[in-house]
Amino acid sequence: MFILNDRQVDIAPLSGQDFINPESHRYAIHLHDKDAVLSHILALWWADAGVFPIHPDIPATKARDMALQADCDRLVNEAGVHALPVVADALGGVLVQMSSGTTGAPKVITRTWDQVRRELESYVAAFPEPADMTPVIACPITHSYGLIAGVMVALERGHMPVVIDTLNPKYILRRMRELRAPLLYTSPAMLHTLAAFSPADHPMYGAMTSGTILSKPWFEQIRAKTTHLFQQYGCSEAGCIAINPDLQDAAAVGRPLTHLKLKTSKDPNAPAPIVVNDGQRNIDTGDLGYLTSDGMLVFVARQDDVIDVAGLNVYPQEVEQAALAMDGVGDALAFAQKDALGGDRVGLVFEGSDVAPNDLRLWLIERLAPYQLPATLHSVPRLPREANGKINRRDVARRFAEAETTL
Repeated sequence: MFILNDRQVDIAPLSGQDFINPESHRYAIHLHDKDAVLSHILALWWADAGVFPIHPDIPATKARDMALQADCDRLVNEAGVHALPVVADALGGVLVQMSSGTTGAPKVITRTWDQVRRELESYVAAFPEPADMTPVIACPITHSYGLIAGVMVALERGHMPVVIDTLNPKYILRRMRELRAPLLYTSPAMLHTLAAFSPADHPMYGAMTSGTILSKPWFEQIRAKTTHLFQQYGCSEAGCIAINPDLQDAAAVGRPLTHLKLKTSKDPNAPAPIVVNDGQRNIDTGDLGYLTSDGMLVFVARQDDVIDVAGLNVYPQEVEQAALAMDGVGDALAFAQKDALGGDRVGLVFEGSDVAPNDLRLWLIERLAPYQLPATLHSVPRLPREANGKINRRDVARRFAEAETTL
């Protein structure tokens, strides 16, 4: 069972012709009522069926196409359960998800329920701090962060998860105040909003961040308004990879979970690809990082975001942190731009209406190596962050390719 907003929902076994021998079928779940979505997912999980949760905002036609792409032989929506013409044999016993598609076309990812159970056991063992906290999930339960780390981990601990079905920050804060020791699972963007609404003398009790590294301004505001701030790091193929039980540095994404073997650099001056092995395969996360001497995994950059300036690697966060150290700069984003010879150069957009680009240029000259210096600077009222707090650097590069202010 779980709580939806303030109402307890009991999960009944699924019945009917379409749910006979569920372990032999793969169900795509495309429902709008969150209680129905989660009830179906959990009931089918316990029945060892194949489950593909699809976000309710996806149009019906697209949802059907996604279900077919994922080899689902059943589609569950408001109109009922529909058989799908799947050529391949549908397999149960799996959780199906789609990759984000930020670096290419979305891919179908399947993980067995046995793999998910190993993740749950390892997650709970490695992260005992929330043992007496009340899990509050205010993010999509069709995504692994809300579903596995939020709902399923809560059930593994023997807790009753509280699922919030609104994006109203005032309601979320009020509901958290009604609960004992609430631990909130939500997006970085929502955490930023909630921190802005939270009075300094009444901070949030506990919060988990995931999905993107918090920018310095966001991190400082959220850290100041949260008593217990945690971070988890992972990818769709491997699930949760690492957890930080006391977030003091936004880039310190956590200590690896014990059911995985992680390989990367141990030299902060020479970050390397972060690769994990789940016992069956090596999974390249697409990220660069390193392990500290005490086993903390530090994220440096997405491999695709590294800027190659005449054969020298420029890590965007190093440029951004140098810019953010200047008074008046509220946010910053570094990205790759092509120069006239087809090579890369560094571009920088920043928030700071009272900061002249030339003043920022002089500031950066004193703090960065020549090859790290931005060739273009552009002041904007607000950086184009997405709902999850991420910024698409490629889109920013296209938008500001012809920036007028240059070094």
